[in-house]
Amino acid sequence: MKHATLMKVFGSIAVLGAAASVAGLGTFASFTSSTSASQAISSGSVSIALGATGPANRLTVAASGLVPGDTVQRAVDLTSSSTDPLGSVTLQTSGTPNNALLTDANGLTVKVDKCSVAWTESGTAPAYTYTCSGTNTSVLGAGAVGNTTSLSGLAALSSGSSTDHLLVTLALPAAATNALQGLSTSITYAFNGTQRTATSK
Repeated sequence: MKHATLMKVFGSIAVLGAAASVAGLGTFASFTSSTSASQAISSGSVSIALGATGPANRLTVAASGLVPGDTVQRAVDLTSSSTDPLGSVTLQTSGTPNNALLTDANGLTVKVDKCSVAWTESGTAPAYTYTCSGTNTSVLGAGAVGNTTSLSGLAALSSGSSTDHLLVTLALPAAATNALQGLSTSITYAFNGTQRTATSK
């Protein structure tokens, strides 16, 4: 009986050993191959700003006592530190309160000119006047305050980093009527830069 029992035990061990040998056949490594590449990507930026308060930005200087035919001239630098040329730059003008100075058919008008060099400032505050010793071009023809209009011919439209020397002229037309007497409003000038057209890079 003991001999038979030993035979059974040895028989079991032999079967286990054979199973282990079969399982070991799947542990060999496989042939492989891999490759990779690294690409640097960065996004652009749109950034415009007005000049510092002073000769490079007179837009905050108030004017009062206007009568029909008067003009208000204010120089301002518009600087772009964008990474690419801009697709467009618009000027949005608005007034608070929105009274007849803005809504009347003969209400306030605004136009913008550009000088190739900084404007030469004359006069005593707030009655500034300006001359251009370089090339003077129109970037916005006279139109009613309260509109959003694209500015043309700016350096920012063809260069990522640039400065445009602008002259904003606000006018109370000579045709203004008595309906505009004794009114006041605060004009806001908002310059908005927009990215160039998307393209393949």
